[in-house]
Amino acid sequence: MPTRRRALPAALALALLVPLGGAALTSASSAPESDRTAGQAQGEPRYDATIRRTRHGIPHITGRSFGDLGFGSGYATAQTSACTLVDTVLTGRGERSRWFGPDAEYNDQVTLQASNLQVDAFVTDLRNRRVVERMLADRENGPSRQARAIVRGYVAGANAWLDEVGADGVSDPACSGQPYLEQRATALDLWYGVYLANLLASSGVFVKEIVDATPPSPGDPGVPAAGRAADVDRDRLLAGLGRDPETPFGSNATAVGAEHTTTGRGMVLGNPHFPWRGRYSFTQQHLTIPGRYDVAGASLIGSPVVNIGWNDDVAWSHTVSTAFRFTPYEYRLLGPTTYATDGGTAELERREVEVTVKTADGLEQVTEDVYRTPEGYVVDAPDVLMPWTAASVWAIRDANAEHLRTIDTFLDMGRADGVRDLIRRQDRQGGMPWVNTTAADRRGGVVYADHSVVPNVPDALAEQCMTGTGRLLFELAGLPGLDGTRAGSGCGWQTDDDSVRPGVFGPGALPETFRRDWVGNANDSYWTPNDRERLEGFARIIGCEQCQRTMRTRMVYRYVTDRLGRQQGNRVSPKVLRGWQHRNRLMAAEVMREDGDLDTVCDATGETEACAVLAAWDGRSEADSVGTHLFEAFVARLPKEGAWQVPFSPDEPLTTPRDLNELNPLVIEVMDEAIAAVRDAGVALDAPWGSLQVAGDRGAPPLPLGGGTGDAVGNANALASRWVRDNDDRYRPITYGSSHIQAVAFTDRGVRPRTILTYGQSENPRSPWSADQTRLFSQERWVRFPWTDRQIERDLVRRWRVVG
Repeated sequence: MPTRRRALPAALALALLVPLGGAALTSASSAPESDRTAGQAQGEPRYDATIRRTRHGIPHITGRSFGDLGFGSGYATAQTSACTLVDTVLTGRGERSRWFGPDAEYNDQVTLQASNLQVDAFVTDLRNRRVVERMLADRENGPSRQARAIVRGYVAGANAWLDEVGADGVSDPACSGQPYLEQRATALDLWYGVYLANLLASSGVFVKEIVDATPPSPGDPGVPAAGRAADVDRDRLLAGLGRDPETPFGSNATAVGAEHTTTGRGMVLGNPHFPWRGRYSFTQQHLTIPGRYDVAGASLIGSPVVNIGWNDDVAWSHTVSTAFRFTPYEYRLLGPTTYATDGGTAELERREVEVTVKTADGLEQVTEDVYRTPEGYVVDAPDVLMPWTAASVWAIRDANAEHLRTIDTFLDMGRADGVRDLIRRQDRQGGMPWVNTTAADRRGGVVYADHSVVPNVPDALAEQCMTGTGRLLFELAGLPGLDGTRAGSGCGWQTDDDSVRPGVFGPGALPETFRRDWVGNANDSYWTPNDRERLEGFARIIGCEQCQRTMRTRMVYRYVTDRLGRQQGNRVSPKVLRGWQHRNRLMAAEVMREDGDLDTVCDATGETEACAVLAAWDGRSEADSVGTHLFEAFVARLPKEGAWQVPFSPDEPLTTPRDLNELNPLVIEVMDEAIAAVRDAGVALDAPWGSLQVAGDRGAPPLPLGGGTGDAVGNANALASRWVRDNDDRYRPITYGSSHIQAVAFTDRGVRPRTILTYGQSENPRSPWSADQTRLFSQERWVRFPWTDRQIERDLVRRWRVVG
């Protein structure tokens, strides 16, 4: 249990929290460096940017330097997303408990769900160890001068806007007038925010298990791990590893090359499935240094660079990769905190962490402790077979905890002149944290690559070094649990000749394919980049081979193959590409309806009214489709075994499993349960889907939406209802899924981008840019993203010149 001691009374403590004044303050560890030319006049403003907002609030930012771009980006982001941006800064400082109380839950709506105290203890220990400061001083693993400049500018721009309006001038009711708005961020704060985003798929998954880890005692000896795969709930295991099958984190991307486009050039349809609010929601922006840099697209809040987007030569999108970013090490214990190594014995490092927390009586100091080995943090995680028992303890080595090159990676991608150059720039920077890349260029090339940060643990090393429980982890999840006794010698991560840093795979050991036909990914492994090519022979830690594809993957690919296969010479036009986003076909429905199997199953229940609805259903998830809710309820309950007569075959990965087993009593039973569940929810059996599935992000009216469940049902337009707060009186209010959607086509007349930000550019429900794009998304329409100066001036709403 944490210990508490009284600190200053709240009023006095808050009075001593002196704001960091000035728009251009930087942290001491990020030494002042100008990315201006040497001839910059003394007394000239350090930052000078122009922000032109076009319709829907899209900011087009122009400056003479990367610092200027950062300044404009930070200013514009604060205008539309101040509450989340400040929340991100407070999280990166380890101050959530100070402002929101220690017991309140922090949920990033992706992988991290922990109390404020647990989050703060984890972050405070990172800061006590000066993890980011050391990386900022590291020429090899730390950020470049330009990355530092754009981050410093971003923080200065956000501070400048807050200085202008003050806490009471922030109109968003989520944080208006709150005292923490008087704080001012430093560049160091934002770097910690970037670092925490890097850890999203690794250490961030285990924050509770790290902070709550305690040695076993006679009264709490720990829980021994299960000894056989049959004893383990695999879904629970995957959920504990950040891969919950019930709440998948993912995206779609399709790139079509010159062989199959009407333009003879490349085009990309990208649809990341991300939260509709909070830290990992997107904003759109366009960054330009005339003659030097020009890129547009979407950025996560707190990111000064474009994460998904395009320039005049190449367009790209990302999908979450199946690779693991960490490996657990199991250490044999000789005492509660004494473990064996191949050089003798060693003691776990115990670190005390003090966190300031808000209480009814003022501010108090709470002391937590965390444990470490040279490989990383100790975890106590029985749900993922890693308990701290009298026999052994586990620690996590995290590859994304060992670099700070993410900003550089995205910044450099914006300069690429084609798909090969795009991947070369990724590889040179070595900071792609947890995603695949799918891209196309104006010359007609396309690429799929998983060149993300992956621990260099080839299968041969895993085989030599896995412990008994570690082998079970490998068997069930593809994650090798290694022998900590030999972590400093024969079981340490390897380094390739082309590795960008020690301990990670080099590009030559990672999957990629450059083509001129088409490629895609929908969060299944790299194995099937299209319907014909197979990428094989890679380490299991990166992903599985010859393994089943989701219905969503099959649907994303079917859009392409159906178009190309209708008749000889069929090609994909920009209009056809855009149309795939809103076709709202359901792969599972198309497979289950073959030979009338779905109707046969329903008829066996005797539910005449419901079965008439399903029989007449259009098989899609359009807003006016009638029967989608019955089908979704059925698929959600489908048994994992025995649902198909033709099981998955590696020889037919995109057409199996198939043939719904209409004779299986369990399949009939779950159809009966699904119909009963819809009735119990008080929903009409013939209700149109759009009357049930509505927008659920903050401030949005309950607009009808097409699309629906992704992996199991097979919606490419994947939407989900998670952690609902708004429109919660509706059957399915959407808070997650299709987000910054882009259909980018290269033509002889230049790049043609069409986009939609499904939840709008502003998170403030009082803004006209809060739900305007949600309405367009509801109507299955697109935004013509202004790219050229002429287009920007035509769509111009307002212009600012901001200096600091």
